[in-house]
Amino acid sequence: MNVYIRFVLCLFILLFSVSAALAAVVGHQVEYRVDNSVFKGYLAEDTALKEKRPAVLVVHEWWGNNEYARKRAMMLAELGYIALAVDMYGEGKIAQHPDDALRFSREVMKDKRLGEERFNAALAFVKQQPLVDSGRIAAIGYCFGGAVVLHMARSGSDLKGVASFHGTLATDSPALPGEVTANILVLNGEKDTLVPPRQVQDFLDEMTLSGAPFRYVGYLGAKHGFTNPDADNYAKIYGLPLAYDKRADQNSWTELQRFLHEIFRQAR
Repeated sequence: MNVYIRFVLCLFILLFSVSAALAAVVGHQVEYRVDNSVFKGYLAEDTALKEKRPAVLVVHEWWGNNEYARKRAMMLAELGYIALAVDMYGEGKIAQHPDDALRFSREVMKDKRLGEERFNAALAFVKQQPLVDSGRIAAIGYCFGGAVVLHMARSGSDLKGVASFHGTLATDSPALPGEVTANILVLNGEKDTLVPPRQVQDFLDEMTLSGAPFRYVGYLGAKHGFTNPDADNYAKIYGLPLAYDKRADQNSWTELQRFLHEIFRQAR
């Protein structure tokens, strides 16, 4: 091996080692309890960061805490946050068919106390993490998860902010004036047949009347599930009104980053 090749090889190894040391994003399954039931979340963080920092809870689609929810947790960890993909169904249960997903999600949505207990158990778990700044925590949710985080905001949960991606906006427990302390970001597809225009308008009216700090962003042409690349497969296999939209996906993620930066900066 000549001197030049040896030099290039050593330089490559050095650069690779420095890069690995600077960013060590890892994720692993964790367990927490609600009464006697075990819930299986997924905790993601950059272990190269040693200072306390904000945390973000990720609430899954109606399918359950699957790889998609965990991927979003890892993406948040890459941004420097500690992220927990929350298990709202228990035992890490994942639906294999829309009928199962509907049954699992309805169990949570029809009993708001149950949903609140499960979310709050995950929130308490995150606050216990030694490097989490417990005064700077937010939650994001997709579809079913969007409805969950919006409900937590409406109920006055101690969060700096919540963001809903193509989540249901209807509620039978509307926000009351002065009750919402979390900043709210809603990212919605304008062609989402599961969240029709009337539902959107009712939500906007509700937020305005309550005085809640909120921002609504609608994406022209985007359908339900626009952030999930698997949406097209779900639509094809099960006949669901879903579609992935790369532009809306990327734009909404940029909106989220801006939102998190702002709410956590204000909370310093």
